[in-house]
Amino acid sequence: MPGFSTRAIHDGSDFDPTTGAVVPPVYLTSTFVQDGIGGLREGYEYARAGNPTRDSLQTLLASLEGGASALSFASGLAAEDALLRAVLQPGDRVLMTNDVYGGTHRLVNRLYVPWGIGLSTVEMSDLDAVRAELAAGVRVLWVETPSNPLMKISDIAALAKLGHEHGALVVVDNTFASPYLQQPLALGADVVVHSTTKYLGGHSDVVGGAVVLSDEELAGKVKFVQFGGGAVSGPLDAWLTVRGIKTLAVRMERHSSNALAVAQALEAHDAVERVYYPGLDSHPGHELAARQMRGFGGMLSVQLAGGAAAARSFAESTKLFQLAESLGGVESLIGYPAEMTHASVAGTELAVPENLVRLSVGIEDADDLVVDVLEALDSLAAR
Repeated sequence: MPGFSTRAIHDGSDFDPTTGAVVPPVYLTSTFVQDGIGGLREGYEYARAGNPTRDSLQTLLASLEGGASALSFASGLAAEDALLRAVLQPGDRVLMTNDVYGGTHRLVNRLYVPWGIGLSTVEMSDLDAVRAELAAGVRVLWVETPSNPLMKISDIAALAKLGHEHGALVVVDNTFASPYLQQPLALGADVVVHSTTKYLGGHSDVVGGAVVLSDEELAGKVKFVQFGGGAVSGPLDAWLTVRGIKTLAVRMERHSSNALAVAQALEAHDAVERVYYPGLDSHPGHELAARQMRGFGGMLSVQLAGGAAAARSFAESTKLFQLAESLGGVESLIGYPAEMTHASVAGTELAVPENLVRLSVGIEDADDLVVDVLEALDSLAAR
């Protein structure tokens, strides 16, 4: 099999046979002419059911994650919603990590629980606690590693084994790592989900999501939900995501090296209480991350010694790190999770510490990023 970068550039992107264009066109069409009633050309009928540009992305995603098939959606939450609707029935229960992305928790807690779905959270690094929850009956074991925003590392292989022993479907949100750094299906997971908005797209110019599956029967069920519900990605969105993926490997290498430099600088500063980055030896999941990941990624979080006021001030004081939600783009972003990405879990057991700031480290020059965060921290002491 060709290497990752070769597949990222070529799989699903054959040159246009009509013109020879190296980059396939964007099929901006809502419908397709038929050769007589039911005579579909290459199986295309209506763009909600299928589009060549979306198929290009889906072929690419399945290849990079090592799945049997992949489906591309209008957003990451739309992807998660379609998967859960294909799997769950009233009375089923979902078990998630206790610092899962706030939007994922909100999706299940606000939309599914009222319809009879149970939801529990657990510390995924505590395998005995996970085992006890699974023994009580779980249909979906939802793993997020590295987690958002505390960067916890979960043992995918061990959790997949536990989940399968108890009849659970094991889903891994691979958004933070990307398929370049981590391969959950190869470690035993059943399904991988992505917000393709993040590292896969990589340029903060497109919103999308994906489900990658190892089982064709389940893939068919999710595809029907997608077709029936209509949450498909548009052709231009799919094309932009394919464009972004072509440089995924080199971007993730740079994201990872830059994030390590920033994390080390932050850890050495007096204004910092704690840094959450799996590339640091001080991180409790460092050894596990080194075993199941190719690198440590571009995401990190930091707790400020000065409390919530210091965290808010720090988040608003950087220059290269721009204050914004989302992550995974080539530009560096900074956010205050308690009132931004995780505001929906405020006041619950999933609440984010108020002195926590999350950084998405871009691919700018590392020295410039380090100077930016250190100057912002130094300014705290002057106030």
